[in-house]
Amino acid sequence: MSNDNSVNTQEASSSDAPRMPTKQPQLGSVAIYSPKSTRTIQVSADTCHDLSLFKEILKEYRKLDDTIVVRLNRANAAMRDQDRTHASSSTENVQDQACAYLWRELVDNWKLRTQLVQFCSSVVDQSLAEKRASLSESTDPSVQRKTQASIFAEEVKVCRIFHAHGVYAKHSYCLEEPCAQ
Repeated sequence: MSNDNSVNTQEASSSDAPRMPTKQPQLGSVAIYSPKSTRTIQVSADTCHDLSLFKEILKEYRKLDDTIVVRLNRANAAMRDQDRTHASSSTENVQDQACAYLWRELVDNWKLRTQLVQFCSSVVDQSLAEKRASLSESTDPSVQRKTQASIFAEEVKVCRIFHAHGVYAKHSYCLEEPCAQ
């Protein structure tokens, strides 16, 4: 089954914006046969700059990972029950289908989570580039200090985005203090 979720973004580069289901995953055999949620969440630059919201979205993605073992166990139990009641030789095929469906859903979830991190990284990287350009243009020491502080805050944000996803050291400054955790 394909992922029916759509994306609404406010960015010009919205083709890279991730999709995010907004309700709890269903468990057991109900999850195998029910359609995926078609509700969406808007992902924009503001989403990426709000670390609390970003982490909440990643937390939702991880919930699906956490429930996948339970869902797989329940699907297998349902298939065993079906095998006992129908005594058919096609049960193995149904089990394979249930496993394949859950695997596709898990991989889709990983891809969307990675896409979210990449999208937010590019948004923050663009913001960093703009701030660095304005830093080189400014001659006022006060403005330079404020801009440098803002650049530092953006670098920390990039590091936190990658640390939240478990991807380390895309940028060299993520290896240095204070980002290293």
